[in-house]
This record gives sequence, structure tokens and C-alpha cells, in this order.
Amino acid sequence: MALPSFPSSPPPFPAPPPWAREGLAALAVADPRLGAIEAAAGPLPWRRREPGFPGLLRAICGQQISNQAAAAIWRRLAGLPGALDPAGLLAMDDATLCGVAGLSRPKAAHARSLATACLEGRLDFAAMPGMSDAVAVAHIAAVKGLGPWTAQVHLLFAEQRPDIFPIGDLALAASAAHLLGLPARPGPRALALLAEGWAPWRSLAARLLWHHWRFVTGRPAVEDG
Repeated sequence: MALPSFPSSPPPFPAPPPWAREGLAALAVADPRLGAIEAAAGPLPWRRREPGFPGLLRAICGQQISNQAAAAIWRRLAGLPGALDPAGLLAMDDATLCGVAGLSRPKAAHARSLATACLEGRLDFAAMPGMSDAVAVAHIAAVKGLGPWTAQVHLLFAEQRPDIFPIGDLALAASAAHLLGLPARPGPRALALLAEGWAPWRSLAARLLWHHWRFVTGRPAVEDG
């Protein structure tokens, strides 16, 4: 596949923090194929999301649609007064969440499920930093409508955990197949096995693979998920 040229202007995102730069250097030694991504695609843009309820709400917007569509929906939703507060969101009807913000009805239901879990204390963001990655994923995924992918994306971008890899992400699977020269896109189990070699920096490997896939497909760098 012919690669598009990388634009000279820098991406509208901050650079990775020092801890991530150390991890990226370690990944480049462990797997030079990952280390070559920035040389071709340019500096890795560092995406962050708000922790807590807003971050998970943003992840819901990204479920099963393109990043560009998710970003547009998120801008409309975040602009609604009270939408980033659990009680405020629960006060909104479908005419607002679906008609104005653009959420599908299932995603509106997921957003209400998230808000309810926060208000009832079933989702404890304050306790999450003390949880292991697996426990934190299970804690979030226990909320109806979220699931492992949403939990993993939240922990990667909002909590900035260094060793999370969303094995169900189709773009990651496609990017890995292209980068590694695989005959087919790996399924979740095969992708998990591949990612084991990138521990304890699997979150950074995921960021690099997303970056690589945007580059080879010519897609703009928008807020991910």
C-alpha cells in the first residue's frame, strides 16, 4: 500500500508526557516496527479525556461509529447545559439527547445507565485508582451498556493507564495486520496474544497503532475512541 505524505504542520495535540516518552523508547527497543511509526507518521499526538463521568460519556459517543462522527456528536452533547453532570443528563429526554445531540436511542439509554450508576454509587470513580487494570475494567463494564471496550478506552485515555489494550477495537486489529504484514485482521484473542509482547506499555502500543492506521488511511487526527 502506498503511504500518503505526512503534513508538515504539527497535530493540534500536546506532546506525550515524560513517562510516555520513556515507554515509547522502551517499545521501540522491544519492537522496532512500533518504533518506526513516528518516523513515518510524525509525532504521536497525545489525546486525553476528562476522568470520571464526562470521560465515560465521551466513550459512549464513540461506540461503533467513526471517530469523526463521534467527535461531532460529542461536541453537540457537551454543549448542552447540564449534560456533563449525571443528574443533569437524566433530566434530558430523547428529543434532546437524540434529536439535538444526535445520540442513537441505544446510546441515550447507555448514557442514562451510566448516570444512574454514578448517582447510586455503583460506579465509584474515587476508588478506581486503587483497582488493578482487570478489576477497573470489570467495575466499569458491569454498568449496563458500557462493556469492556468502553471501559478500556476510558482507562486508556481518561485515566492514562499505561498497560491497557482494547482487544475488541477493529482499527487496532486492522493497523496491526497492516504494520506486521499479517494475512488477515487478527481477532480479539490473537490480538491479545500479539499485545502481550508490548507489556507493560500496551496503552502506548495501542496509541501508536491508532496513529499508524490514521496515517495509512489518510484520516484526520481527531479526538479518538
